Amino acid sequence: MAVITEQQEVAKQISDAISWPAGFGDDVNEDELSEELEELEQEELAQELLHVGEKEEEPPFKLPSVFSTHLPAGPAPEEGEDEALKQLAEWVS
Repeated sequence: MAVITEQQEVAKQISDAISWPAGFGDDVNEDELSEELEELEQEELAQELLHVGEKEEEPPFKLPSVFSTHLPAGPAPEEGEDEALKQLAEWVS
């Protein structure tokens, strides 16, 4: 029985050692860790801002080229259509 109890104690010590890595105890202050993380993020952001514009970035995609010809303002009138429009305009006015 003593051997089994001793083995159980060793197993518990091993389990505790795995669960609580060295250097970390119950005295970890979450607020201090959060502040330190925020400071590191601010430093990283400041470094990124110092190097903005140093490297030229390519656009994410290439835009299509624009047509070089001009399109007509409207469809070309058919024969006889001009006369009909003139008559309609005279009738309205």
